[in-house]
Amino acid sequence: MSDPVPPPPGMLPPGPAYGTRVMVTSAHPAATEAGLQQLAAGGTAVDAVVAAAVALTVAVPPACSAGGDLALLVWEPDGRTVHALDATGRAPRALTARAVTGTGARTMPWRGPLSITVPGAIDGWFAALERFGTRPVEAVFARGIDLAEDGVPVTRSLAAWIARDAGPVLRGWGSDPAPFLPGGRAPEPGDLLRQPDLARTYRTLAAEGPGAFYRGPVGRAVVDDVRRRGGALQVEDLERHASRWVTPLRAGYRGHEVVTLPPPSQGVAALGALRVLDGMDARAFGHHSSGHLHLLVETARLAMADRDAHVSDPEFADVPVDWLLGAEHAAGTRARLDPRRALPAGTGPVPGPLGDTVVACAVDGHGRLAVLMQSLGSPFGSGVLVEGTGLLLHNRGSYFSLDPRHVNFLQPRKRTMHTFMPAIVCRDGTPVAGLGSIGGDVQAQVLFQVLSSLLDFDLDVQGAVAAPRWRSRRLAPTEDGGVRELNGQREVGETPGEGLLCEGRFPGSTLDELRSLGHRVLVRAPWDVSMGPTQAVAVRRDTGVREGASDPRTDGLALGW
Repeated sequence: MSDPVPPPPGMLPPGPAYGTRVMVTSAHPAATEAGLQQLAAGGTAVDAVVAAAVALTVAVPPACSAGGDLALLVWEPDGRTVHALDATGRAPRALTARAVTGTGARTMPWRGPLSITVPGAIDGWFAALERFGTRPVEAVFARGIDLAEDGVPVTRSLAAWIARDAGPVLRGWGSDPAPFLPGGRAPEPGDLLRQPDLARTYRTLAAEGPGAFYRGPVGRAVVDDVRRRGGALQVEDLERHASRWVTPLRAGYRGHEVVTLPPPSQGVAALGALRVLDGMDARAFGHHSSGHLHLLVETARLAMADRDAHVSDPEFADVPVDWLLGAEHAAGTRARLDPRRALPAGTGPVPGPLGDTVVACAVDGHGRLAVLMQSLGSPFGSGVLVEGTGLLLHNRGSYFSLDPRHVNFLQPRKRTMHTFMPAIVCRDGTPVAGLGSIGGDVQAQVLFQVLSSLLDFDLDVQGAVAAPRWRSRRLAPTEDGGVRELNGQREVGETPGEGLLCEGRFPGSTLDELRSLGHRVLVRAPWDVSMGPTQAVAVRRDTGVREGASDPRTDGLALGW
């Protein structure tokens, strides 16, 4: 994907979008429009984010599909509380570690039919609308169906994405990429991308409900296709699926409460990092000084290592959430931080597969705030495009381990540790911001950075989202003496080092100071799309004005009135 063009020198960066009544922000303008249509018709913030989510599957198909998973947070003004929906699916009953290793695999496949778990997004859409929506389902789906049928204009980013990945990924797993390569070529920016099969599937879902997928003909077509390719998904797996309303996790930070999803989400890693940072004076270092960045990077590395060691499906593993968020553990982590030296290599997370996700946020006229995330896992997911349906299937199962000693060991009907972690920030029980980022493992690191900018340094929501960003990643040596990024368990037998990838907008002197502290700094593009593009909304406590922020690293849009 190409990087957005930065503003000319001397031009002020854009501020937030403002509205006095409502606000929607998402990863694509057509999806933001779909959400606003629901609010204009009297719908709720949940109607808006689900309408945006359906449209995003059409407008950004490499990143999300109804064949993926979903997570949602909703702040409800009636009860003044946050509700959390985990719409991720379980491993198929027949998907065992022995079944995978029997194919000759040494690690969990990154793509292909064995990486497919039960898709949860469709049930998540309907569960959210049933509880918090007021609009007819047909109306919520309408804009997405129109975009699929009539065509959505292709952006520069989408054109580059399709040209790079559609052919290799889809053909590599026996799928026909023709829906994304009309006439045998990648579309150009401004071309219309039509997906008539997907439009028909969505008309069926809007008319018949989620049963058409989980107990009906659409689901049977999915299962037949996956089984034909050697996968483990069965009709029974779909029939037994159900989204779960779960108790969200909460952690205090600078007089605020940050709320996100509980395990198997990685959200506990970001909250754990905030608990550590809450006992230190980050503001004293100065925003994005080498001291501030060093503190964030080292704290995030230890929190992500905690994630890898402890986070999985609580139904199958003992996840010590209270300990991970406790004062004693936070103090112990603080004691490990050295302001003069980086931690030893290998302290950070074992990287998962390259991640792609989309985010939609909304605030409605009643003050209800919703943050929705959905994903295919990696670009074009598993590489399985179900013929005749327009549905791409995710590769969420690639996060499982085949090592029985690992907390995230693959077991039938287990939910893998997942990276979804929408967040809502409250003060005195009232939301002040809602946000989510994309990028798999990067999400926790990005949320940590954005919240520090917001709550430690009082940046507005657009400034916090657009600020220069870093990400910590394991690296491996190359034959020419350079380094490359590791990508999940596909890399075997290598001794990685730690790398700190920084956008090129950080001052060179700051990067040199980080190197002197022991960080292996690699400079990326000024607006690097791999840095977890973020969507966010905020509500001014003094005026109630809604603010929206859309990350300039992608094609999103924030709009309200």
